[in-house]
Amino acid sequence: MTTMRRWAGLSVIVVIIILASTVAVRGFEKAATGNSKSRDDLFSQMTIFADALSVIRSEYVDAVDSKKLIYGALRGMLESLDDYSQFMDPDEYNEIRIETKGEFAGIGVEISLKDGVLTIITPMVGTPAEAAGIKAGDKIVKIDGKITKNITLSDAIKQMRGKPGSIVKLTVWREGTSSILEIPIRRDIIKVHSIKKAEMLGDKIGYIKLIEFQENTTRDLDEAIKRLVSSGMESLILDLRNNPGGLLDGAVDVAERFLAKDKVIVSIKSRTKEQDMLFKSSGKVAHTGFPLTVIVNEGSASASEIVAGAIKDNKRGVIVGAKTFGKASVQTVIPLKDGSALRFTTAYYLTPSGKLIKGEGIAPDVVVESSASTGKERDRDLDIFESLEEHKELKITKEKPEVKSEKIESSGSEKDNQLDAAINLMKAIKVYKTGKNCPR
Repeated sequence: MTTMRRWAGLSVIVVIIILASTVAVRGFEKAATGNSKSRDDLFSQMTIFADALSVIRSEYVDAVDSKKLIYGALRGMLESLDDYSQFMDPDEYNEIRIETKGEFAGIGVEISLKDGVLTIITPMVGTPAEAAGIKAGDKIVKIDGKITKNITLSDAIKQMRGKPGSIVKLTVWREGTSSILEIPIRRDIIKVHSIKKAEMLGDKIGYIKLIEFQENTTRDLDEAIKRLVSSGMESLILDLRNNPGGLLDGAVDVAERFLAKDKVIVSIKSRTKEQDMLFKSSGKVAHTGFPLTVIVNEGSASASEIVAGAIKDNKRGVIVGAKTFGKASVQTVIPLKDGSALRFTTAYYLTPSGKLIKGEGIAPDVVVESSASTGKERDRDLDIFESLEEHKELKITKEKPEVKSEKIESSGSEKDNQLDAAINLMKAIKVYKTGKNCPR
């Protein structure tokens, strides 16, 4: 028994050493080795981990798969770092790679955890979720009959993904209703285009809704701007609301589309100065000849904040809306030899003015708040979970909700006051620049 434990412990140490060596090869030598005292502490803790693993393998009531133990340890290790670091098994890593290319099998929703409640940020245009009547702000309380309280985002995504043609049933609560809704949705291949809308709003104002930063985002943006310019666009509203971010390169490329040459876009601060980076605009494709307004809100994060910060600090345009999310960290994905991967924070980014927006976000130049959840609404969310867990009687509506086509114009019952403010600002800038109707 003792011999088995020692061999198990040794095998784990070998695995960890190999993993550390792989990371070192990728440019993290100093972070992995440290000083002599740090190395001693590391190997001391590794011995404790190896002992714990060998005890579990030999004494746990059921036989445990070694990979399951290692994967579990890696998940805990990464999750202990921060909210954005995670270990991905081969399937999860493959999903991430597919997402960045803009095509996957699912229902087509952007989700987040708000106060611990799984919430729809937005259903994507033309997807099964939109067709089924899912709306922004819906609280998902069950997925296929399983309560979502304390669920992680990765688990929620995994449960909603699936084979095209299969059905997933979401149980949602919607603000302003006295019942919860059961909505069956048929999964399909979702093709996500980073540009959701690109059209003229009148008064020669162009509008582009950018929902995610992917591999093809810059190409799609160039095409959208070209079409709008050919339609007579004289000013542009770039809508980054509820854009969760994406690729760093995509954010840099988008920002430099609106900046003159040699303007700072973002700086990356790593653990060591050797890994710090500074991104400046090349000026090769610079649309600087028209007024620009960028709309943001609390759902604008990461890459979206890089773009908004570059526009604001370089005084290229006006930021309108609500304070952004405040995610100022850069994650690096390190593939492992079995197809799994580590995604962890390797740097923070600063806006061109040198500000770290971690936890603070970017404050808009013109503050226009949208309706936000109140404390009472959060209490109602939690009451729903408690009622479901205690099997209290709840009114469940199984009828398919009415689906209304989305309109860019902020008119009717679904008034968009942030877009209204951006449009009025563009009109005011035009009046100011032309001198028409200005008081003498």
